[in-house]
Amino acid sequence: MRRPRFIAEQARDARGPLGRLVAWIMARETWRENVAAIDALEIAPGDRVLDLGCGHGRSLAALAERATRGHVSGADPSELMCEIAEARNRGLVRAGRVAVVRSSVDQLPYGDATFDAVLCVHVLYFWSDLDAALREVARVMRPGGRFAIVARTAANPAVASFPSEIYRFPALAELLASATRAGFAPELHGDRDETREPVLLLARKRGEGGRVRSAEGRS
Repeated sequence: MRRPRFIAEQARDARGPLGRLVAWIMARETWRENVAAIDALEIAPGDRVLDLGCGHGRSLAALAERATRGHVSGADPSELMCEIAEARNRGLVRAGRVAVVRSSVDQLPYGDATFDAVLCVHVLYFWSDLDAALREVARVMRPGGRFAIVARTAANPAVASFPSEIYRFPALAELLASATRAGFAPELHGDRDETREPVLLLARKRGEGGRVRSAEGRS
């Protein structure tokens, strides 16, 4: 069954009462995949972490539980989602351990080499330019930093039900090639069947000379 366009538009940019409902559903439907990606990132206590497309903000608290001496940032293009994420994590925001900003991936409001780890779950479908977006993610990451992406690929028959004018599902080879061009060393994590479930891609940012370095300052 094809998903209604108005629901797809809310997934891309949540607004109003329907947007709040979509956020509530997403917080439950995608939680298992968020946890798997967070586990794969192996967050250390001193890490600075970005949840890119943080949406409802449920993952921000889970990341903060691991980055106990670090900091967690959430970025989302939806004003409503940022509001929901801040409300969900009010205590952590007040304590200065979590910060949420409204931003698209095109121009992230962070300096170069800011983050040790980046989480991105079911978000890249809405990016107009995959190469440019991944280059921007690489810019804000430190050499050796870890980047976890969860996404359905074009090989999954389920993607046919999503409105193609809103969602764009890359082929796995395209995603791997784009990440490599952006300066990452990507590889599939686990043995997921891309025709049946979302894949989990784990990538490390290369350092100077194209080498993959261990992240610095992890403890």
